[in-house]
Amino acid sequence: MKHKKTAAPGTPVRPPRPVLPTGPQAHVVRIIGGQWKRSKLPVADKPGLRPTPDRVRETLFNWLGQDLTGWRCVDAFAGTGALGFEAASRGAAEVLLCEQDATLVAQLKALQRKLHASMVKVERGDGIAMLRRQAPGSMQLVLLDPPFDTPLFEPALKAAAQAVADPGYVYLEAPRAWTGEALAVYGLQAYRTGKAGAVHFHLLTRKVEPA
Repeated sequence: MKHKKTAAPGTPVRPPRPVLPTGPQAHVVRIIGGQWKRSKLPVADKPGLRPTPDRVRETLFNWLGQDLTGWRCVDAFAGTGALGFEAASRGAAEVLLCEQDATLVAQLKALQRKLHASMVKVERGDGIAMLRRQAPGSMQLVLLDPPFDTPLFEPALKAAAQAVADPGYVYLEAPRAWTGEALAVYGLQAYRTGKAGAVHFHLLTRKVEPA
């Protein structure tokens, strides 16, 4: 029979190892600016779910000027909703969040209710099809953060280029930098670009044609 070992008298007792949270709400991200600053957004344990890092969101909204009062925005691959809720927090008049996963859609709707965010609409479905339904030139900001291991970037950029206003912006996160030549195919050009780890992020505008 084995006897349980006991610490010698005077030996400091090691505290128990903390149990890390698991499951669909293992961690959270926070809205970093505007009326809902520091509000928590749950991050579900889903393969490929990759919330935009705080530093990248801060950079993006610095580029946009922080005040989005009156803007119409669409987040075509909403995920946690971090990008779309940041836009709403900064005064956007209308923010459409589109997401295919039922669990994530339920979380987005719960957060919309919790924040009393009447300007935010949540839709379950295909983000690209949703973009194609928007009136041409009707959106001041189109947010694109597709899963990196999918062939969605080209059709998403094509649909976004049709939906975005002039002036207006398309935000794109991707696993590689998009060149001016590649963007020109969709009538877009880079306004600002950056990189954080393996993520390349781009703020795009309609391409200005030479006079």
